[in-house]
Amino acid sequence: GAQLDFIIEPWFMSDAGKSSPGYTEFSAFQKQVEASHEVKFFKNVEEVPPVEGENVKRLAIISARTSDNPGLFAACLNIGCHSIFLEKPGAPSVAELVEMQESAKKLGVKVFMGYNKNCSKYSEKAREYANAHPGTKVTFYHNNNYVNTPESLGECFERNAEGMLKNMAIHELALAVNFYNVSVDTIASVEADKQYSKMQTLPGPSGNDFTDFSKLKFTITTKDGSEVSIAADRCGGDDSIGVVTDKAGKELTRFSMPDTEDAPTIEDAEKRIPGAMPYFYVQDPDYCKLKQRVVQAISSGTSAEGVATIAVAVETLRVAEYLTPTLMEQLK
Repeated sequence: GAQLDFIIEPWFMSDAGKSSPGYTEFSAFQKQVEASHEVKFFKNVEEVPPVEGENVKRLAIISARTSDNPGLFAACLNIGCHSIFLEKPGAPSVAELVEMQESAKKLGVKVFMGYNKNCSKYSEKAREYANAHPGTKVTFYHNNNYVNTPESLGECFERNAEGMLKNMAIHELALAVNFYNVSVDTIASVEADKQYSKMQTLPGPSGNDFTDFSKLKFTITTKDGSEVSIAADRCGGDDSIGVVTDKAGKELTRFSMPDTEDAPTIEDAEKRIPGAMPYFYVQDPDYCKLKQRVVQAISSGTSAEGVATIAVAVETLRVAEYLTPTLMEQLK
């Protein structure tokens, strides 16, 4: 089995963080977890004690701001982590992620990516249905429920300054890379849906302007003629949907996340941990399944079914960097 030993919290354990909103809640959480689970908290990865025991396999889970990931990743390698679970997209740029990939490879460290939708029921069912019905096409919809105001979206644009395709819609791009043979080399064309999509320039909390998509829908066609469509809406709700259509564009079926099977788990998470963004609760069942597959793979020495590798993450980020200027140009 796996056991949580350490939590790294650079912000709230810093001098500045201790006077910021949310510190009181964090401090209460820290005391509760330390007392009930004997977990130790540190400000920096470098403070974590070395691994004790030859057969101990230490897994680091990195879920932080994308800009912080390369430094956290290097620090986890330096303290002897056996494996790393890295949240999407992994790094701000392809060059940084490739460097991280090479560093891990040199040390024999396995890297698993936090692309939970690779093993989501709705995406699996949509792909299976389309594969069983030749000539059909899948559109993957991803909705978040930010308030549709300049203030809310401006904060979102600044906090996720890497942009929608490198952040919110990166999950769907990973599906395209993993299951539809999409890569920078195989893309023949990409076409934005101008009626659906919306690009905006808004001020963030800092006062600086940020340009990004509040809504975006596009279709990728590969050189072998296959198609996959992706749609993302910052203010569209808290679900994800796989829609299968025929050649004429008529909807044949759809599969959603969450579904009725996951509703009790999501409701329980909302009660246990109130106050989080709704999408955290919706994605909780899939992230649990994803992390269980990772832990099982590490403990058994086998591959993790459906879990994206860092090689997939590198190509996904390449696709995101390739598509962003093209789609922005189309939506000017």
